[in-house]
Amino acid sequence: MTHSVTLIRGDGIGPEVAKATQTAIDATGVRIDWTVVDAGVDVMETYGTPLPDHVLEAIRSTKTAIKGPITTPVGSGFRSVNVAIRKELDLYANLRPAKSIEGVKSAFKNVDLVIVRENTEDLYAGIEFQTGTPEAEQALEYLANLSKKKIVPHSAIGVKPISDMGSRRIVKFAFDYAQANGRKKVTAVHKANIMKFTDGLFLEVAKDVAKGYPNIEFDDRIVDNMCMQLMQKPELYDVLVLPNLYGDIVSDLCAGMIGGLGVAPGGNFGTDIAVFEAIHGSAPKYAGQNKVNPTALILSGVMMLRHLEEIEAADRLQKAVEEVIYEGTSVTYDLAKSGVSPVGTQEMAEAIAKKLS
Repeated sequence: MTHSVTLIRGDGIGPEVAKATQTAIDATGVRIDWTVVDAGVDVMETYGTPLPDHVLEAIRSTKTAIKGPITTPVGSGFRSVNVAIRKELDLYANLRPAKSIEGVKSAFKNVDLVIVRENTEDLYAGIEFQTGTPEAEQALEYLANLSKKKIVPHSAIGVKPISDMGSRRIVKFAFDYAQANGRKKVTAVHKANIMKFTDGLFLEVAKDVAKGYPNIEFDDRIVDNMCMQLMQKPELYDVLVLPNLYGDIVSDLCAGMIGGLGVAPGGNFGTDIAVFEAIHGSAPKYAGQNKVNPTALILSGVMMLRHLEEIEAADRLQKAVEEVIYEGTSVTYDLAKSGVSPVGTQEMAEAIAKKLS
């Protein structure tokens, strides 16, 4: 079977790690019909936007995409190209596995966590009013009258929408993932002790959804306590499901526990579309140097293969990545052991591909 996949090369180091990922995935033997498109600052002059319509149409057509890092142009009117893709395609679930890899420098060992982050609501909905604007002053007056609480004059205002629908589908996604992947426990993370109506709704819905999965343990944690618990006893946790903002923060925290964003894969899921991506930035100062670590995007490719139900190929690629990192002789500078000369981005990908031949 041949799978149609959109490859968004990105900008900065994006094209290099995208090429490395394509090399590694193709070496599995899975037949991929690649649709290669570009987005980011490099296409701004041509299209007047970092996210041209044809990129979104390509993703809608293939239903599956993998994306290199993309710079959000300063002053372009875009808050984030990544956020725009998620919103345009209603990719409501962000999946971030955090699993230790032997050979990667980290203060933690044997971490095996999965973070499920709601992608469309919360403070990232982008409903904000800039201080001093007529709209902000109108919002301040309206909210002060409505809430009967004093708001400091000339405040900026942000709105935090949390819906039953949004909460229900992300919590269900977390439980379905746990059930399909042999996971034993789901923890809802919130701040319902303070945000009683927004986070309170998220927690209430999570408890309700949990009733439908009696074979999976459920508990909840307040987000600040969750961060402390992860530092002290991460082995007690399995799948974490969180609203958007907390999910963004905690997923990076967990990435730090396994060695950083350079080894942390990610995927975004909607009803029938999935986009896989490395979470790290585009690092334009390293662009074109064949220097950076391609592991995060290659492991995102592993996630993509699993999504395409190419499980055996995904397992082989995962193993190949882990073996190359463990051996430490064909890895980039950030993974290289003392006294070992690092290799380039493409050379590491080729070493991984060789394991698959």
